[in-house]
Amino acid sequence: MPLINLKQAETFVEGLDHPEGVALGPDGKIYAGGEAGQVYRVDVSSRQLETYADTGGLNLGMALDAAANLYVCTADRGAVYKVTPAGKVSEYSAGSEERPMRTPNYPAFDAHGNLYVTDSGTWYGDDGCIFCVAPDGTTTVIDTENSQFPNGCALSPDGRFLYVAMSLSPPRIVRFPVEDGRKTGPTETIVELPRVVPDGLAFCADGGFLISCYRPDTILRVLPNGDLTVLMDDYEGTALGAPTNVCFGGPKLSVLFWANLGRWHIGMNAQTGLRGAKPFYPELGPRED
Repeated sequence: MPLINLKQAETFVEGLDHPEGVALGPDGKIYAGGEAGQVYRVDVSSRQLETYADTGGLNLGMALDAAANLYVCTADRGAVYKVTPAGKVSEYSAGSEERPMRTPNYPAFDAHGNLYVTDSGTWYGDDGCIFCVAPDGTTTVIDTENSQFPNGCALSPDGRFLYVAMSLSPPRIVRFPVEDGRKTGPTETIVELPRVVPDGLAFCADGGFLISCYRPDTILRVLPNGDLTVLMDDYEGTALGAPTNVCFGGPKLSVLFWANLGRWHIGMNAQTGLRGAKPFYPELGPRED
């Protein structure tokens, strides 16, 4: 697939505080977070930006359930917070008793409400891990093998594999099988990415996936056959300014959105010719917060 012309890129909405995470809600709205705790919600049609909650910390990756409750990794507070549509904030998980969360980075739901959470640890510390938070809140460490700064993650569209962007040693995308909130098989490397810092992942409807990169200012595409291509690249770092996370939304999930940690806006491109895979939005019953 040829490189997308940057002239097709637009500013979807501006005025955000260095957004890292971006996600599509079941209500069709786009969600994002700021570095000072801001939680944003954007109507796709009107592009109206709303700050409706505050976690009090650095917000990274996020996921939503069927009721549009937002679950956001707040790295410097060492926890995943739940934010209701009305803006009520409560702690969802801070890890396990044996291993508290240190740098929670990205959450991803499966269809049954298990929330997989990467904990990056420290840069070059080789001390990251991956948690799973069950619907009742029970939190367990399911993987310590992939400890070299695990970053963004995504469930494959069939729910069988957890894909993880490993930012270090070497930079790469890995996957391992999961079932009922457990790791059930060995890790395999899907693609190595020398001299790249992969950050976020999003699956396409064709079975391939996108990799948004903290460095350089690039969004990569892995084709269904496994080939790696460049989807968008911005050497100036303006339209894409450290595009840390990416999602699809809009009509038939045909619009690509990305967060720019190095800028103050969310970008969009409605002309990639791609469609996103439908995210998992589990039905979660009431739980004591």
